[in-house]
Amino acid sequence: MRKFEVTEQKDTRSGFGVGLLEIGKRNENVVALCADLTGSLKMDAFASQFPNRFFQCGVAEANMIGVAAGMTIGGKIPYTGTFANFSTGRVYDQIRQSVAYSDKNVKICASHAGLTLGEDGATHQILEDIGLMKMLPNMTVINTCDFNQTKAATIAIEKHHGPVYLRFGRPKVPVFIPENQVFEIGKALLLNEGSDVTIVATGHLVWEAIKACEILENRGVSAEILNIHTIKPLDKKAILDSVGKTGCIVTAEEHQFNGGLGESVARVLSMHNPTPIEMVAVQDSFGESGTPDQLMEKYGLKDVNIVEAVERVIARK
Repeated sequence: MRKFEVTEQKDTRSGFGVGLLEIGKRNENVVALCADLTGSLKMDAFASQFPNRFFQCGVAEANMIGVAAGMTIGGKIPYTGTFANFSTGRVYDQIRQSVAYSDKNVKICASHAGLTLGEDGATHQILEDIGLMKMLPNMTVINTCDFNQTKAATIAIEKHHGPVYLRFGRPKVPVFIPENQVFEIGKALLLNEGSDVTIVATGHLVWEAIKACEILENRGVSAEILNIHTIKPLDKKAILDSVGKTGCIVTAEEHQFNGGLGESVARVLSMHNPTPIEMVAVQDSFGESGTPDQLMEKYGLKDVNIVEAVERVIARK
């Protein structure tokens, strides 16, 4: 198995903050809007360096989306920032009507997604956001796995014309994606080659998939790992090529199994190459208060859960 060098742990939201500042320095049309969570979204540096291009919208997320949509008419590239729950569920109508329907060039950047929000509890732990956003025509959906990938994605979406939903998180996680790796929207990353099973993972579950791969290797199972950072458009070719070798697949995500990555992969397989599949995801329930690690364990999103899913799916080949 390929070895991954981890020198530090960082939160993915900080990757967003660094990336936002970098593109702000080179493109004066980039503007940032925040809904009273500047520190939490790590937008402080941008706000400090470009005060005339930073707009504090207050606790008025729907208005923030409307303002961002209007700014695109004048050629601006707005990046909006707030928690994932408020970035999607609270403002879905405004995103649908004012951004997606008219294909506005708004970058909806969402932190504190999933169960790893932790102690803030179920009301803030949105687990449906990927499903909500991927169903919107014109919307690109990205879910990054570490600091470096989040920074790279933040920079890459500036060149992409059209609505983007960029999802990241609060906890510190291992940094294992190379700092200089180019981020290509819609292109999966092959992290490890294998022959017995394909594991496709997104967001925080990519690192859990890597740990699961190590466990499986010790058990004589060769696992191929795909980092699916872009949920929409999905890299169908990478998935189909991989299952063509392995004959079975496990998906892993910090999201409901309804509407998430697993559902998208299952649709591709059912249309092109019906293949045994298992999904590691939240099983149709809300979250609760607890530490990120406690919640990941309780809701079955750890490396051991991926290993168990692999054992089940291999038995079905």
